Amino acid sequence: MLCPSSSRRTPRRWTAAALTVIVLGLVYGLLPCDDVYARIEAGRRTPRPASAEPDPEPGTRHCPLPELDDVLVVLKTGATESQTKVPVHLNTTLRCVPHFAVFSDYDERIAGVRAHDVLRDLAERVKVAEPEFELYRRLRARGRQALLQDPHGDHQNEEGDENGGLGMGMGKQDNAGWRLDKWKFLPMLDGALRERRTARWFVFVEADTYVVWPNLAAWLARLDPARAYYLAAPMASGDEVFGYGGAGIVLSQAAVRKVVEESRGQVEERTKAHWAGDAVLGRALADTGVPLVWASPMLQTERVWEVDALGAGAGAGADDGPWCYPAVSYHHMTAADIEAMWAFEQEWFRDEKNGVLLHGDVFKGLLFNGIAQRQDDWDNRASEPVPDRVASFDDCAAECDLNPACLQFSFRNGTCMTSPSAIRGVRRRGVQSGWMASRIESVVSRVDSCPETEYIYE
Repeated sequence: MLCPSSSRRTPRRWTAAALTVIVLGLVYGLLPCDDVYARIEAGRRTPRPASAEPDPEPGTRHCPLPELDDVLVVLKTGATESQTKVPVHLNTTLRCVPHFAVFSDYDERIAGVRAHDVLRDLAERVKVAEPEFELYRRLRARGRQALLQDPHGDHQNEEGDENGGLGMGMGKQDNAGWRLDKWKFLPMLDGALRERRTARWFVFVEADTYVVWPNLAAWLARLDPARAYYLAAPMASGDEVFGYGGAGIVLSQAAVRKVVEESRGQVEERTKAHWAGDAVLGRALADTGVPLVWASPMLQTERVWEVDALGAGAGAGADDGPWCYPAVSYHHMTAADIEAMWAFEQEWFRDEKNGVLLHGDVFKGLLFNGIAQRQDDWDNRASEPVPDRVASFDDCAAECDLNPACLQFSFRNGTCMTSPSAIRGVRRRGVQSGWMASRIESVVSRVDSCPETEYIYE
């Protein structure tokens, strides 16, 4: 069984927190995912009203987190998803955030918290003329009844994406809310400044983003907010590289002010030129002289279950992958994912001896603690095909066993896939997945001692 560790960069030792993390690992690792999510569902709380102070849970560190007092968190959402995706954050990730705002394409209240229409101040001629505003016009005319006309809602499977993630590609072009979304990016910077002009940092996240706030606070404490910072996971579209919005975008006050001041009167021109709002923002930042700091692997573009924490797998060293980096964000997280990660995070930080939560700690304590040797209807993302067809799951396991670098494998309809990575994966019907537990433990023992926590500065 893989064991959790403290995050100080001395060789990892068992601590009192390790026992609680192991219990979580047994729950999240050995039980089928449906049982895990059912247990989480049974423990849901009613969202707190906007006027209420967050209730500090026993063992929760300094809630709200004083380290975030100079940070404004902006959760960007839209009417097609807000009522289903935002409430879980009010129960979990936002409970200890002292200053946050919800920006949307529709002014409403969500579990007592106001969602602000961030498009309100755009020129009326833009809202009338641009085709992406068709949903917005219907919302203004009919309210939420207008959504009944939209056959393309947000179809991400809340149990875990059956198709293995939404991907980044060209986005969800058949979703009217997604097409409208690109118009929010520049206005939300102006709105964020109006919301809290004294903030030194602005963090922009989406409704399926998960952020480990103590880790983010520890990172920002090492950076100078007077400098124009643009921290994000990189994404490429053609020759353009910009920050991927789903993993979270962190801007210093200096960066926000530069873009807001230099983009006045240019929102329409800038936004029409691209299909994605995060690309619109990236171009505006680049044009004002604010470069992108590539913040991977601290900011992740995928779900926690799909992160390859070991990096190069069996050939990895401590510097080859995410292992020694703080886990700051994940994307495409379902409500059940968010609650599972939140429960794990709270147990981790409950022990004051634990410091920064690293990707390696998440791997051992949540992802692979007590992992079964075989899981049916599950895809662990093994991606290297065995040349010949194989007859069974056991034959596929034998193929993996023959390759010393193989840490996991999957089998479906005679096709065997192997991989030098170790990834928990996603639910997918008809796929059987397996892991080489002893090999994974051997790799973990080799990379587990990090001389220091790795941070990204440039």
